[in-house]
Amino acid sequence: MAPSNNPVNSITNLLRSSSLEKCFDLCDGKLSVNGLPLLHDVPSNVTFTPFSSVCNESESDAPVPLVQQVQALSHKGGFLGFSLDEPSDSMLNSLGSFTDRNFLSIFRFKTWWSTQWVGTSGSDLQMETQWVVLDVPEIKSYVMILPIIEGGFRSALRPGNDGHVMIFAESGSSRVKSSFFNSIAYVHVSENPFNLMKEAFSAIRVHLNTFKLLEEKSLPSVVDKFGWCTWDAFYLTVEPAGVWQGVKEFADAGVNPRFIIIDDGWQSVNGDADEPNQDAKNLVLGGEQMTSRLYRFEECEKFRRYKGGSFLGSNSLSFNPQRPKMLITKAIEVEHALKARDKALLSGATDVSEIEAKINKVKQELDDIFKGEGSSLPNGNHERCGCNADDYGMKAFTRDLRSQFKGLDDIWVWHALCGAWGGVRPGATHLDCKVVPCNVSPGLDGTMPDLAVDKIVEGGIGLVHPSQAGDFYDSMHSHLAKSGVTGVKVDVIHTLEYVSEDYGGRVNLSKAYYNGLSESLSKNFKGTGIISSMQQCNDFFFLGTKQISMGRVGDDFWFQDPNGDPNGVFWLQGVHMVHCAYNSLWMGQIIQPDWDMFQSDHVCAKYHAGSRAICGGPVYISDSLGGHDFDLIKKLVYPDGTIPKCQQFALPTRDCLFANPLFDNKSLLKLWNFNKHGGVIGAFNCQGAGWDGNLRRIIGHPQCYKPVSGSVHVNDIEWDQCKAANGMGEAEVYVVYLDQAETLLLVTPKSDPIQVTIQSSSFEIFSFVPLKTLGPVAKFAPIGLTNMFNSGGTIQELDYNVAGDAPKARIKIKGGGNFLAYSNVAPKTCYVNGAKAAPEWSADGKLKLDLPWIEETDGISEVTIVL
Repeated sequence: MAPSNNPVNSITNLLRSSSLEKCFDLCDGKLSVNGLPLLHDVPSNVTFTPFSSVCNESESDAPVPLVQQVQALSHKGGFLGFSLDEPSDSMLNSLGSFTDRNFLSIFRFKTWWSTQWVGTSGSDLQMETQWVVLDVPEIKSYVMILPIIEGGFRSALRPGNDGHVMIFAESGSSRVKSSFFNSIAYVHVSENPFNLMKEAFSAIRVHLNTFKLLEEKSLPSVVDKFGWCTWDAFYLTVEPAGVWQGVKEFADAGVNPRFIIIDDGWQSVNGDADEPNQDAKNLVLGGEQMTSRLYRFEECEKFRRYKGGSFLGSNSLSFNPQRPKMLITKAIEVEHALKARDKALLSGATDVSEIEAKINKVKQELDDIFKGEGSSLPNGNHERCGCNADDYGMKAFTRDLRSQFKGLDDIWVWHALCGAWGGVRPGATHLDCKVVPCNVSPGLDGTMPDLAVDKIVEGGIGLVHPSQAGDFYDSMHSHLAKSGVTGVKVDVIHTLEYVSEDYGGRVNLSKAYYNGLSESLSKNFKGTGIISSMQQCNDFFFLGTKQISMGRVGDDFWFQDPNGDPNGVFWLQGVHMVHCAYNSLWMGQIIQPDWDMFQSDHVCAKYHAGSRAICGGPVYISDSLGGHDFDLIKKLVYPDGTIPKCQQFALPTRDCLFANPLFDNKSLLKLWNFNKHGGVIGAFNCQGAGWDGNLRRIIGHPQCYKPVSGSVHVNDIEWDQCKAANGMGEAEVYVVYLDQAETLLLVTPKSDPIQVTIQSSSFEIFSFVPLKTLGPVAKFAPIGLTNMFNSGGTIQELDYNVAGDAPKARIKIKGGGNFLAYSNVAPKTCYVNGAKAAPEWSADGKLKLDLPWIEETDGISEVTIVL
């Protein structure tokens, strides 16, 4: 019998037989690309192997077209390896040196979070660098060095002396050792920096076969919707009455959340010294719970004792919306008093009785608030009264929420990767679990001090045996799914590296946990109901994303500087945007970037809103009860809780890639993206702060916190990065609308750049729409609804009829408000939803219409303009 046809093998063999000359060469201590020496002083123990000599594509489960693309470009990449005399569980080796060459990199500044860094030498790199891209203008190209996984080892880059780039490979277990690597890093060259990212991560996806690209996966249902997260509203005091009140406030204002995330505080957790079957009492602030462990998979008592119907009808129970703020304010007083005592003791004080008295007094006041104004729920649950379980707890609560708030599609909850921050309490569940001491990798020595790390190291992690990871996640998720929960925010992901000593190292332990999580997601949450968080390390992306398709690309939204700089309330917001923008370059190849929540009444809320409007991901906020700016929210969100989302995820423009938009005193952060019928650029002034490698934290740079001037050009949009946008990129003329300035301009690809000055913590959004010639005279371009930040995102369909004496533009627009278009001539006739309308037209080409929000058509209006 003839062998079965293997299309992958036949295609790749064909491509190999006609392969192009390899781009990289390692000879005489130099790694060269297209004949240009790139890395010098490469040690003799370093090897380079072409991609096709290492990767066996037939073993990959990647789609055939992806394999074809990777193999067709295989001459552009290859692997670096090295060998040492003695096996070890951690090894450091130089890959060579470079100086006087611009680079862009991403490094971990905390265990969980990564950010951008630029420089000109290998010695400028930071510890735990996840990748570096070198600018090679001599050959009009860009080269990526990407540390990856080989066997049981993962790797990262770090700085060396005299321009050397060091690679650090570690297993996370003294029992997992090696002395030889053939493919511990990957190098790739491309003429386009955005193609470089796609090509390099596609190659590694085919090679490792342990993750999937974003294009291979389905997205969560929340990606194009508006939501509310409970964290900043309640911290750990979250309870049904507060959640209900929060959703009600949005609904009453005509802004309906389509999803909510019940963040940390809903789980059944306690400390090792607590009664084994009782919840930890009176937790308020983040940090207090970080040594607590999960002792049961069901919700905590606050949620278990919810009785169905408690908030429905005229007899609904009351709730004081000031209660969460009272609890948080008092808990902060306790925290400050405790810090004052510790500071006094460190200073050598022998009598702190006065401070102790204050601590006891404030703690008692906190207890009184808890006791004095309860959650307004009955004291009882189905376990005590023998009632139907469906009438109590999370299931009853989610059912009532959906009954009252009709647009609420998704209710998600938070949990840590290991269950709770401190894992699972041994002996409390049916699972094999023990508390494992934490060992922090020396690779993290250069990262920022972190309370979360300190607490987790202090208490260790109650780790479920990796052989039971699938059972562990299913035990949590199956209960949640039956209770009406449709997804999870999985946080504290990068803790497994701390506890891998006895479990085959960090790679093997991660595989077991991520496989278990993926199986449970597929079974319980349609395979997509997850946001990954605190996960910004290559281990996760290379091992944990076969199923996961969305994750955070920035650190947490901080409304003020936790280190006490009063100006941090401003500069931290720009730092957050830079994290998100540059992380999207690599993370966006694998997951849908999520820019995180913010608070609509924050002093920089508008600044955040501008970035969320064009980020291409979900929009969700964490407003406190009563703390809303609904006018601002309505510039982001339609009344039905959907959003005018861009078509892709936002990325930095090419001229920003090797710049420092945080503290070089001159650079704006510019982001490009697409709408269905145009392109968009957001220009943000993020100057004023940045990473300090000596202090190991982000600090303010007040001398940079000032207006910044820059330029924007239609060619800043990478039109070739979207197939649907290719035609738009070939237009001869564009109409440009500046959202904040409310200005309309006409430009061509040959026009001078638009000059702009952006104030500190401010922005401008530029919407570019191709100008269409209709007939011998008329020229037309729709801008969209100008009462929305992303005006171009409101245009759903656009069709031109250029035949006859009366050419037409037919437009479907979602949303109500101020529709703006450009027309060089006054319209002859205009129709809105079939009825004649009278638009306002002026000689400068502005054509305006007031459009209604029509619930029956999902807010979509049909506009016909006859010119």
